[in-house]
Amino acid sequence: MKQANKQRFTQSTLASAVAAVSAGTLFAVPQISLAQGAETVEEIIVTATRRAQSVQDIPYNISAVSGDELEASQITDAAEMMRSVPGLTVVDRGYRNSGTVNGVMIRGVNVDSGSNGDVPLSAVPTVATYVDDTPLYANFVLKDIERVEVLRGPQGTLYGSGSLAGTVRYIMNKPKLGEYEATVGSSFSQTEGSDGFNMNSDALINVPLGDTMALRANVGMIDNDGIVDYTNVYELDAQGAPVAAGGDIANGAPVFRSVEDADTVEISYARAALLIEPNDQLSVQLSHQMQSDEIGGRRQVTRGTNWVSGEEEFYDDYENGAVTLEPSERDVSLTSLEISLDMGFATFTSSTSSYSHDGIAISDNSGFYAQNGWFANYYGGSPRPLAQAERFYDDSALVQEIRLVSNGDNFVDWVAGFFYMDQDSKAGQNSYMPGWAAWAEFAPPKWGPEDTLAKDFTYWGGNVQDQDFYFRRNQNFTDAAIFGETTFNFSDTLRMTLGLRHFDNKLTNDSVLQLPIWPAPEEDTRASFTTEDDDTLLKANVSWDMSESTMLYATISEGYRRGGANAVPLMGGFAESPEYLQYGADQVMNYELGVKGTTDAMRYTVSLFRMDWTDPQLNTATSNWGFFAAVNGDEARTQGLEVELNGDLSESISYNFGYAFVDAELTKDFYQPSGNWQGNGILGEFMVAGSGTTLPGTAEHTMSLSLDHTTTVAADLTLVSRLSGYYQSETTNAIGSGRTFTEFDGFQLWNASSTLVADDWDVTLFAKNLFNEDGVTGALTEAHMGTDPAENFYGNASKDYISLPRTLGVSGRYHF
Repeated sequence: MKQANKQRFTQSTLASAVAAVSAGTLFAVPQISLAQGAETVEEIIVTATRRAQSVQDIPYNISAVSGDELEASQITDAAEMMRSVPGLTVVDRGYRNSGTVNGVMIRGVNVDSGSNGDVPLSAVPTVATYVDDTPLYANFVLKDIERVEVLRGPQGTLYGSGSLAGTVRYIMNKPKLGEYEATVGSSFSQTEGSDGFNMNSDALINVPLGDTMALRANVGMIDNDGIVDYTNVYELDAQGAPVAAGGDIANGAPVFRSVEDADTVEISYARAALLIEPNDQLSVQLSHQMQSDEIGGRRQVTRGTNWVSGEEEFYDDYENGAVTLEPSERDVSLTSLEISLDMGFATFTSSTSSYSHDGIAISDNSGFYAQNGWFANYYGGSPRPLAQAERFYDDSALVQEIRLVSNGDNFVDWVAGFFYMDQDSKAGQNSYMPGWAAWAEFAPPKWGPEDTLAKDFTYWGGNVQDQDFYFRRNQNFTDAAIFGETTFNFSDTLRMTLGLRHFDNKLTNDSVLQLPIWPAPEEDTRASFTTEDDDTLLKANVSWDMSESTMLYATISEGYRRGGANAVPLMGGFAESPEYLQYGADQVMNYELGVKGTTDAMRYTVSLFRMDWTDPQLNTATSNWGFFAAVNGDEARTQGLEVELNGDLSESISYNFGYAFVDAELTKDFYQPSGNWQGNGILGEFMVAGSGTTLPGTAEHTMSLSLDHTTTVAADLTLVSRLSGYYQSETTNAIGSGRTFTEFDGFQLWNASSTLVADDWDVTLFAKNLFNEDGVTGALTEAHMGTDPAENFYGNASKDYISLPRTLGVSGRYHF
């Protein structure tokens, strides 16, 4: 099949693209044969193996989603797209901090809590993400994309940055030579729970610059009114401190106000690419992509107790009990230069890229302090307790990858490459209790004979101020790797591939963690060191064409994820175990057996897999004081079945079906360090979860289904109607039975739309989440972040991460 970016938007191609997809199920590219009257299912062309191949000829399980599908289905959000790929699940946090934490899980390889999300984690993700040839998790708005490829299992022998559980590739559209193209589009919708509306607009242009050059550019914006009401937000004074009722600083209760539809979304994005092809052998593309997000609050709702009214009640739908607003913002930009040269015997490719990604967010940590008893026990019991965290990150890197890919049909086909990355990453947190120092000047003493609490803290060596936590982590990571695969074509039907990746990496860490209210010597607050690691990973694959339309394959491959460092105090009153200082790499051994093929009306893939996971990294918190940390467990295992089917029920009706069964659990007990309370030197460990515990976040059963109907309503008009659904069984929020653990019910999401397609325009009426399911995939639990009247905290910082509520809208596009 011709690639989607090689085709002009005409009535027939656009109608077929719309017909082939649905808003919830997206694992096939548009079946253009439907519009052309063909009886067979067309090929999907992908470049997962670094050469253009039919997806049915690739001897492992890969899913592909075309950009035309995303456009036709009104999908701009990666979480919505990923739900339809069997074996892949995602924690849907909405747009707030959407680029901070990679919540993608492939084949159940995850031990992290769904409560993570506000701060860059210590351990890097288990799933690698690429934008073209740049390893970067930026969660760009999905616009002007050629396709998305999802590769399951370790991919280090083909992709320089490596991966533990799989790789997701976002392949952007390239400029088209000799062709003028322009599109403008807009959508208008309303979401359940909102008193406002959503407006999304974008424009695209492709301009030829002579015969050998072309420029392609797109720009767009998302402007969504909020859904969630922050009903119990403190009134703040000019200094940002809670206002005291009656002006009584010592005893006055807080004054509350309500903010409706607080989680507003304002996103602007743009991309420009210049392509130069002076001849058939050489291609040069320079591109730049950027995005800026400003989010007003969380698309997360509090289910717990509401004491603000003076009696025990519960929050209503689409209400959040945080006592401070929680906005976030971020900026990301990516510049890349890609050069491809056909040298005859092989094609040489060079990808040079540089990216910058930074962001900041405000979080209400009051519930965390209250649940730990800190307001009363450590800060005197303020009548207006407020703990506010300002978290920020700054990640930048220079990445270089070069490859040689053999040309022609040979007995031996090969891919060889070199990868280098130099990454600087910074993360930090400032935690404040606004107004606490002013209140402490009037509050009674807590421990000593002094007149006020402020003097009491001073008497015991404290420094009375509003900031109580300071954290900075500066890291430099360099990674150099050689990688490649060699395929032996023993016959037209039997092939064997051997792959190798050798890497050498170095991590330099400089971290500072201070508690400004209780100052400590600098040597007690800083952690600086360097770690180095090198290893060789292997892969073996055998495939056999059982017939002209059926292939059987088997794969064994190794995956790796680097270790790192934690910033925790090891001396003084807040000392933690030295076992927290560093954590090691983790590895997987992946086994896969599959069959894929086509019939006249159907394409199918069925695969069985098992992944043995050694030394799994858990992003957690220290046992004494709750500082950010990652620790290694012992062993885990995931195994299961993945099925993908798509085809035609008739000349006008097509279908897509996906199913995955994933059994993911610990195979040995999971421990983390404990002890060293206030530096007493008594060390130990405690069990987080026992052998047999289900890994969090991944549903045992997921299923997606869509039906698409295409009919001609006039000589130049086509109507495409579609219905799609997604189901996942129950999941857990965290591993073990700690305060972040809770269980989530299974849920299903249904979407419907109808599109009227003409030669130069199309109009779509759409409905997402028809039955308004919550679709909870993560949470900050009440035991972890909830209310506590005994601490004078009547707000509630617990919340569930919900999927996008029911959204009804209309969209239109015009093609020049």
